[in-house]
Amino acid sequence: MDCTIETMRRDEIGFAIELAAAEGWNPGLHDAECFHAADPGGFLVARCGGKAVGCIAAVSYAGRFGFIGLYIVAPPWRGQGIGRRLWDAGMARLAGQVVGLDGVPAQQAFYRRSGFELAWQNMRFAGTARHTQQAEAAQIVPMGEADFGALCALDRRVFPAPREAFLRCWIAMPDATALAWMESERIAGWGLVRRCRVGHKIGPLVADDPAVASALYAALCRRVPDGDAVFLDVPLPNADAQALARAQSLQGVFSTARMYAGAAPVLELDRLYGVTTFELG
Repeated sequence: MDCTIETMRRDEIGFAIELAAAEGWNPGLHDAECFHAADPGGFLVARCGGKAVGCIAAVSYAGRFGFIGLYIVAPPWRGQGIGRRLWDAGMARLAGQVVGLDGVPAQQAFYRRSGFELAWQNMRFAGTARHTQQAEAAQIVPMGEADFGALCALDRRVFPAPREAFLRCWIAMPDATALAWMESERIAGWGLVRRCRVGHKIGPLVADDPAVASALYAALCRRVPDGDAVFLDVPLPNADAQALARAQSLQGVFSTARMYAGAAPVLELDRLYGVTTFELG
């Protein structure tokens, strides 16, 4: 059957989200709009006989850093070379850029053969939201009260390229709450909790120190039903982030490897307590 690789239409990104959900990635209910905002041309679809059968995200940030995600072929269509064609098309789109991805264990050998090297391991921690009786710190405010430019500057400390369009959409998505920790007019930390297919996911969670991270985590959990499932994707080099997960009785359930082709960017991982999204970095 004749198969083609094409740029995905906006109304087709839901197809990629459904494939990710079927693979157990538990995407957010409203991720598609923000994924599209990151790079509208960065999503490719494989069609066989006019039917969408696979996808890959090859999102470019500022034309100098790319991220591969949502690399999935529907199970009935695997083993026919479709995945390799998607991969080649995605990497061609990001030619000349440093490229990152979060690889599941089964694919990491393939990524190494394709020129990617391990930078660090991530772990998805899962547990339940617990509403504490402790009063919420006055420094915690809705993200709308913080300066967006300052938020973008803080994000650049934990992400290697500007992504203003994505962040603007991310902090405004439905069924989500974004909070900032303000010290005078400076953002010392922020986080977002969003509704997913199962429970809620906190991401990103960025903070200057463990106390701020812990307070923001507790505040975000208060914004969801007590006892609801909650997930936090932790970069394992951040020992304080692992300690936060243990203190909240979270358990590791899913791992990925952050890998880069090209010079790995220097990020302040001691400030990154929760990855924004495995799909887009």
